[in-house]
Amino acid sequence: MQKEGSFIVSIEKYQSFIILASVAMGLILGQVPFIHNYAALLIVPFLMVMLYCIFLQVPLNQLRNSFRNWRFAAVSGSINFIFNPLLAFVLGFLLLRDIPALWIGFIMLMVTPCTDWYLLFTGIAKGNVPLSASILPMNLILQLLLLPLYLLVFAGTIATIDPVLLIESVLLVLFIPFLMSLVSKAVAPKLKGEYWLEQKVFPRLDHVQFSFLNLAIISMFASQGEYLVQNPLLLLKLIPPIMLFFTIVFFVGQIVGRYLRFSYEDTASLNLTTLARNSPIVLAIALTAFPEEPFIALALVIGPLIELPVLGIISHVLLRIRNRCALMNTCQEDL
Repeated sequence: MQKEGSFIVSIEKYQSFIILASVAMGLILGQVPFIHNYAALLIVPFLMVMLYCIFLQVPLNQLRNSFRNWRFAAVSGSINFIFNPLLAFVLGFLLLRDIPALWIGFIMLMVTPCTDWYLLFTGIAKGNVPLSASILPMNLILQLLLLPLYLLVFAGTIATIDPVLLIESVLLVLFIPFLMSLVSKAVAPKLKGEYWLEQKVFPRLDHVQFSFLNLAIISMFASQGEYLVQNPLLLLKLIPPIMLFFTIVFFVGQIVGRYLRFSYEDTASLNLTTLARNSPIVLAIALTAFPEEPFIALALVIGPLIELPVLGIISHVLLRIRNRCALMNTCQEDL
């Protein structure tokens, strides 16, 4: 188990490089006509398998635990589901309004908080991992319910959106894997024993989840990569708004944490639960709701290439803050 756990950490550590390699592989395979013509058919099925793996691991039976530390849950939820969507819309208006597809992709990326590997960065930063994990079910339920609303309200002001197609996309791509995960959790204990999922299946799901994400990325760039090849500099426009978003949200988390007198561990958890984004979920929606706008989906793939290194840097910045706070406390005790 220790060897397997270290493998998972290694995968997470180099996730951005592996995604970049998948992008390159997709662009290369897209030069083969047969693959280019049929790769698009594989994207959504790959993403649905990946989402099933994500949903299967979310402990929805612990939803009530999300609100035990009600102040943390309220603050994290307010930043994730009120402040962040508004900030994303404003930054997109200021920096991306000349390219509506990128603006929509940027909004979609920033309105869905992460539901899994942000815990790795919380651990690196010595944050309160159990507290961060406790709000995971709340984040999942709220983003499933609010994502269609965000798209209709925010993206609807940028481009015409067919609400029927949007709802169909959400039901197909999100709720089918979600319902399948609920059925699996109900049936598996009766067939295989109470702890079979936790002991035999969950340890392997991270591999499966990440593999199918990369298969979807390869398929997407094999089928739509020509848009990126023809406009290589266009996606560089995403770097300023993404960097501004992470910088602003980081300082907001620090200020709110100090104002509410959270401990360092709780403030670090607040930072990382409000910074990490859930691009796979919105990527699946983008590919089904906006099939004629490949730049929306491309933005959701390029975004994590920026996000993951930034989260790594922020984790180490938080560690420096922790060490400085510990030094100041030591000095005060000596005085």
